[in-house]
Amino acid sequence: MTDRADAVTAAVAAATLTAALAVAPAALAAAAAEAASPIPAEAIAAAERDLLAAHGEAEGERIRRGAAQVARYWRTGDGDAEAYHAFVTAEFVPRGDALDALFARFEFALERVDGYLLSLRRDLRRATDLDLGPLLPIDRRLAAWSPGAHVDDDLFGNKIAFVALLNFPVTTLDERLEHGAGWSRREWAETRLAGRFTERIPAEVSQRITAAFAAADTYISEYNVWMHHLLTEDGRRLFPEGLRLISHWGLRDELKARYADPEGLPRQRMIATVFDRIVRQQIPAAVIDEPRLDWTPATDEVTRSEVVDYDPAAVPGPAPAPSAEREPDARFAHWRATYRALREADAYSPENPTFVDRRFNVDREIPEDEVRALFEAVLGSPLGPRVAELVVSRLGRPLEPFDIWYVGFRPRGAFSEEELDALTRERYPTADAFAADLPRILGDLGFPPEKARFLAERIVVDPSRGAGHAMGAARRDDEAHLRTRVGAGGMDYKGYNIAVHELGHNVEQVFSTTAIDHTLLQGVPNTAFTEALAFVFQGRDLELLGLAGGDPEAEHWKALDTFWSTREIAGVALVDMAVWRWLYEHPEASPAELRAAVVEIAREVWNRWYADIFGVRDVPLLAVYSHMIDGAMYTPDYPLGHLIAFQVEEHFETADAPLGVEFERVALLGRLTPDAWMRRAVGAPLSAEPLLAATARALAAVGAAGDGGGEDSAAAGTANQAAGAAR
Repeated sequence: MTDRADAVTAAVAAATLTAALAVAPAALAAAAAEAASPIPAEAIAAAERDLLAAHGEAEGERIRRGAAQVARYWRTGDGDAEAYHAFVTAEFVPRGDALDALFARFEFALERVDGYLLSLRRDLRRATDLDLGPLLPIDRRLAAWSPGAHVDDDLFGNKIAFVALLNFPVTTLDERLEHGAGWSRREWAETRLAGRFTERIPAEVSQRITAAFAAADTYISEYNVWMHHLLTEDGRRLFPEGLRLISHWGLRDELKARYADPEGLPRQRMIATVFDRIVRQQIPAAVIDEPRLDWTPATDEVTRSEVVDYDPAAVPGPAPAPSAEREPDARFAHWRATYRALREADAYSPENPTFVDRRFNVDREIPEDEVRALFEAVLGSPLGPRVAELVVSRLGRPLEPFDIWYVGFRPRGAFSEEELDALTRERYPTADAFAADLPRILGDLGFPPEKARFLAERIVVDPSRGAGHAMGAARRDDEAHLRTRVGAGGMDYKGYNIAVHELGHNVEQVFSTTAIDHTLLQGVPNTAFTEALAFVFQGRDLELLGLAGGDPEAEHWKALDTFWSTREIAGVALVDMAVWRWLYEHPEASPAELRAAVVEIAREVWNRWYADIFGVRDVPLLAVYSHMIDGAMYTPDYPLGHLIAFQVEEHFETADAPLGVEFERVALLGRLTPDAWMRRAVGAPLSAEPLLAATARALAAVGAAGDGGGEDSAAAGTANQAAGAAR
């Protein structure tokens, strides 16, 4: 077995052992018992009576609610019923100046605690997140360490959390959806304050969750494919030397870029084969992030490579022996380990007793059924086959499964990957060069000069080890960090495109942390909204390079592109959601059983929503997303983000103010519920209808003239027609 395979096997063994220890039935039962409140109803009633006698019925609703909230989270270690009574009667604060002062103390203290812990975690993850050279064993340990794991325990132990629960309201999702539209900013901040303490998860459980995520993230960050070392069956190399792509982001974006390549089709088919091997966990372990071996994906033959297109100093150790032995079920062991770690928290979340519940009701604040209905409205729309016909006419060949990532409606389809790479590498040879250009980029996006400088001064650009991400701040005096890949020859187009996307995150983060009225409302309703705002930036990446504009039909092509992209990622999200439900139904499943289930679920989703359009069944491609491994059901935020972004973009197009000014206004709304945010931002609830209506208009406007032309290059169209005829 190769060094890589040995490392993967060790990681799988460690993850499996950790998970097994974490979810022992006795431990789960003990957790449930520990999470039960020891305060009897008569003790709660006695505390209420004494508080009403002291403060009057005018405070009755707050008294009854607060006393019950404290009792719900009180544990035996916090004291007996007498201690509960003493605490509640001593710490209740009536409305007025004293309550205002208490609220202000909480807001300041939690901003500082959360903010410094976030910056500390960022520093501890520096080596694993940034491209600073080979990783040391200590780096993974530092990344997995969560210095804040004990904070919530401490806040309950010293009764600070109980002060918040006693004096501020815990609200349900139903209450927020029904009444939130009429709440003041202060009322929203109060409900976010109390809502912070609705899970009392022990520090050791939080630490295991952090460790599981850190292990999964490291696994994904190192999952690269050296493209020049992929061979066709007749021994040809289709990709340039030195091209090292991370799965799935880099591989997918390379596939997308090849729509403008006259000879791109064989390259796209090879990437699709690689994806298939990754999903089924059939990829040879030896070839993962290994440039000293060649791999023929069609046959899985692995041989020693004679090509040196890498820095030998950056690839330490002896060259591995060629081996076609498949990667162990590491991908699914990490997924299962994350599930099992998160499941430990279930007993401590009585209102939302599964991670699935918490993802939708707490994190997203959109019920799962509503999210599924939004996705199925897009997937089931009769517009799907009509747009697919337009794609076929523009490609000049039958659809293939990887055409879910077709980008020919977008302006960049007219530029080759090489042209775009040359442009971005020249402009951004280093991360510092991109940082230096931020004021100009932000100005071009419509931010006034002084605001562009304000934002640029609060965003740090770092070279990323992985595909790239944005890490915001949580203190007003901290900076947001933008991470993107910058190769030895400069920032290629993929890195630039990701950087512009992450810049959207960072700008939202700066506004909603530094400039917001209440730091308890930092952020946006959920990650789908920050993705939506990032899409607003990302969709203008070519304009920022001076390569787009002036097309009278641009809005129609954009609608078609958004519809096709949303249709793709909605299926991915449905797979992700179904797998998490399956995990809860099969809690003792092995990694191999999980792998089989993921492949089968992906096939089922494909067969229901894609097979008729693409003409092929049982395709597992939708399960290739790396977010499924290290993101814990993150993928639904992408189609939600597309739908939100489309509505927000429509609003920006019709608003009187420039994009930058309006972007700031909506970012400063903060963390309301999605429904309340949308109504205040764009004047309408979240819906798929605006996108569907725009897609129908686009088909009417450009559909008849769309075959073989539009934004696709003539050369790409000719080549695809020839390839289609050959098939």
